[in-house]
Amino acid sequence: MDLFHEDHPAWLAQVDEAVIDPDQAIIDPHHHLWPEVMGHVYNVDEFAIDTNTGHNVIGTVFMECGTCYREDGPEHEKPLGETEYVLAQAARIKELALGAPILGMVGHVDLRDTATLDATLDKHIALAGDFFKGIRHAGASARDEDKESMLIPGAAPADLYRLPEFQAGVRRLGERGLSYDTWHYHYQLQDYIALAKACPDTTMILDHFSTPLGVGSFAGQHDAIFESWKGEMRELSSCPNVFLKLGGLAMPDNGFDWHLAERPPSSDELLAAQGRWYRHALDCFGPSRCMFESNFPVDRLSLSYTVYYNAMKKLAADFSVDEKAALFADTARRVYRLS
Repeated sequence: MDLFHEDHPAWLAQVDEAVIDPDQAIIDPHHHLWPEVMGHVYNVDEFAIDTNTGHNVIGTVFMECGTCYREDGPEHEKPLGETEYVLAQAARIKELALGAPILGMVGHVDLRDTATLDATLDKHIALAGDFFKGIRHAGASARDEDKESMLIPGAAPADLYRLPEFQAGVRRLGERGLSYDTWHYHYQLQDYIALAKACPDTTMILDHFSTPLGVGSFAGQHDAIFESWKGEMRELSSCPNVFLKLGGLAMPDNGFDWHLAERPPSSDELLAAQGRWYRHALDCFGPSRCMFESNFPVDRLSLSYTVYYNAMKKLAADFSVDEKAALFADTARRVYRLS
């Protein structure tokens, strides 16, 4: 099924908002690129169209998404193809002055594979140098009864975070000065808390609020999920090595169904529907441990880049200048060691 509208840019353009606070510097710490995804191209040329709509995007961080893997060679080295692809895309955006530069990337290795882990990390770094910031090995594990209802049914083992070899791999990232990103579903938070406590010296970044689901057996359950999620997020905030990315709630699997609507949401409508998740996360972690993420082009299924960052600026309106700087750029700069 094609989740994009027939003329998706025109559908997004139905909500035409003036950019709020256009001078606010933004580092978008979470976006993807694909030569082809669901029949659509989203390389830096397409991404630049989204980022050049009025917000002051000064840099971005690419997040692994399983694209352009090598077709040949050992299995553990196939993700090196993604690193090669991103380096080429970063060079293109710089050479053609398309827009905000890609300042760094998060790639993939199988953190369970302790026999090859260091050698594979060495090869990523040999290709990319300091541009290579960390690893995402996602823990998302969809339940069998929900998979048919989901756009992205995570296929990780349900016990991934508790595997000794996986925890050893996450700890090794910290020893090497690399960060660990992940995404998973709301019902996996306790396992993630256990992982964070087992790896206290590794900088860990949780993407997408722990992806509270709203499809399959979780359809219509946002209120109940929110109540249990609140306590677990408060518990997670006691782990000082964990940082949050605030975004990614406009994916179809979150169950807000904006991608099916006649028009996308405005920034006010986004906050009315989702603001409580953002506010609680900020209350638990504070601006110095949070960063706003676009999660484009996945969230582009539901809303425009202008609308997302307008909503975040409205959300942060009462924060201090320094707190806004942290949320929009400085937390990302610090966590990903961006220059």
